[in-house]
Amino acid sequence: MTSGKKVGIVVFCRVYPPIGLTDGVLAFAPIMAVKPDIDRIFAADGPLARTIPGYRLREQQIAMAREVQAAIEANRLLIAEAGTGTGKTFAYLAPALLSGGKVIVSTGTKTLQDQLFNRDLPMVRDALGIPVTIALLKGRSNYVCPHHLDRALTGGKLNSRAEVVHLHAIARFSKSTASGDKAECSDVPEDSGAWHLATSTRENCLGQECAHVKECFVLAARREALLADVVVVNHHLFFADVMLKDDGMGELLPSCNTVVFDEAHQLPEVAGLFFSESVGTGQLLDLVRDTKLEGIAAAKDYAPLQDAAKALEKAAKDLRLAFRHEGRLATAQWLQHPQAIEALAHLQVMLDEMSRHLESQAGRSEGLANCLRRCGELVLLLRHWQSEKVGAGGTADDEDPPVRWVEVTSYGVSFNLTPLSVAPIFRKQLEGHPRAWIFTSATLAVGNDFTHYREALGLADAVTGRWDSPFDYPNNGLLYCPTGMPDPNHPEYSEAVVAAAWPTIRASNGRAFVLCTSLRAMRRIHELLETRIAAAGLEMPLMMQGQGAKTELLDRFRQLGNAVLVASQSFWEGVDVRGEALSLVVIDKLPFAPPDDPVLAVRIDTLKRRGRNAFFEVQLPRAVISMKQGAGRLIRDETDRGVLMVCDPRMVDKPYGRRIWQSLPPMRRTREIGDVEAFLET
Repeated sequence: MTSGKKVGIVVFCRVYPPIGLTDGVLAFAPIMAVKPDIDRIFAADGPLARTIPGYRLREQQIAMAREVQAAIEANRLLIAEAGTGTGKTFAYLAPALLSGGKVIVSTGTKTLQDQLFNRDLPMVRDALGIPVTIALLKGRSNYVCPHHLDRALTGGKLNSRAEVVHLHAIARFSKSTASGDKAECSDVPEDSGAWHLATSTRENCLGQECAHVKECFVLAARREALLADVVVVNHHLFFADVMLKDDGMGELLPSCNTVVFDEAHQLPEVAGLFFSESVGTGQLLDLVRDTKLEGIAAAKDYAPLQDAAKALEKAAKDLRLAFRHEGRLATAQWLQHPQAIEALAHLQVMLDEMSRHLESQAGRSEGLANCLRRCGELVLLLRHWQSEKVGAGGTADDEDPPVRWVEVTSYGVSFNLTPLSVAPIFRKQLEGHPRAWIFTSATLAVGNDFTHYREALGLADAVTGRWDSPFDYPNNGLLYCPTGMPDPNHPEYSEAVVAAAWPTIRASNGRAFVLCTSLRAMRRIHELLETRIAAAGLEMPLMMQGQGAKTELLDRFRQLGNAVLVASQSFWEGVDVRGEALSLVVIDKLPFAPPDDPVLAVRIDTLKRRGRNAFFEVQLPRAVISMKQGAGRLIRDETDRGVLMVCDPRMVDKPYGRRIWQSLPPMRRTREIGDVEAFLET
């Protein structure tokens, strides 16, 4: 099959000869009759410039596009850091589309996923005149499930009248939608509890045995993805469904020629999540809910099943109540909670009891049979977690055992086994059929060094490239580190942060993000700022993370024009506020991960016993990447101006502080509040 297309003055021909079978799938390799001229495509008078409004020539973008094209042609690994404003999305999309092969693009968030599918991909495709098909694929919890919607409508227990209204709105939506994607259902908030009842999970999906299989939106989306030239997913879906080959999604990867990870700095953490083994009260309560619904539908005459479900529900809630505080607990800390150990033992008895009743009723419906299977899996997971022998990290020659730990949140408890390093597991996924793997983000390196990222994912043989932002940071940005700050561990450190930040917030007339490294600090700083704003009699709106949905808070922040938003980790990245609404970013502390985190603690101990420096190999690089993310919230456009205020004295007083600020954008630096006030007045 051959076809000719003209893109500006670039002529290329895509031919797909078979290169053999991979996992039973006939794979094709693209051959370019004429190699597309990247420089011409990105030129000031090229096809992108002629078609895309506001397009600007950026040398960094062209250089990155050349490296992406070379990596695709050679089927190699590329780690590409491109500063804010480089235009990295077009830099990887253009060569990927021109390559002629099947492409998977994985993003950090569903928001970026939607932006790629609805805006960026069609824009580049149309500009280049390439007739490629694109598909959007999300996790199953984003699609209406006809089976669970039907169960919820007939027997679901909702928490409020609003959720009843939402459930009926979802039912109407399901009859008119082609995709079933809940993002298209504007009548129901994304965080409504009704969605939990109207969608499926990997555990409660009935698969081909479902009576609604022909109406399944998830299967329809997957069929489209298998046929498309370019598929847009997110990291969570990639690991859950492609890497782990759950639910048949592993069919996508064998036929793929190029995989692009955008926002790739998130991959080590996401990989750790999906290569871990976890079981918790959330899964147990989901099982209880589904058992009740399936029991009402298929075994209404068997009351003991409902009684067993209620008993398990109480046992799961009692387990959470056995812990007084939230946080992460290592194995030794868990053993210091005898009430929790007793509550877990009781929960297992209740789980066995429900399994016995489910077994007696499983033949009455596929739904009950599925609940029995899930119940058995949870029994095994809990036993495995308790029997797992976890050491302190192994030796240099031994395979490191997983780290066993407990996480307690306001919602429940989870029991986890996490690999000490995901690199060996991730590396295995890169082997097999030759293809290009592109890892790109604005924050992957420490200075010019990619060692930390390479080692985290096992990418020793990857080619690396780094391109600075084209923004004029020396003139448009100011890095301010106040003097006289106490040690970050001081009990009144948050008070000192507010005292130091208040003059800058007044000078900028609000228009500020205050980014905190903990929820406790966030709440305290918000409280102190609220008092100061009231005492000063200022009309300066003050918001805090958690007072509304993230998108809602950001929309309000942009519209108000002089607001102050106090936030924690979820606002350090993936937030884009352009223009004068955001002119000041205050960071309370350097974002070092807490050393008592069970997984990090074992990693640190393991490296120390192997004669390595855990601080410089793990802790400092992670802090640098987080700092770069936080700092990246400030200047989002060529005309943006602003002040980055870092309150932590360690950035100036400690020798390693130099490595941190040298990794930040090249802003002018000052320690004088007068310089800040003068900068904000201009």
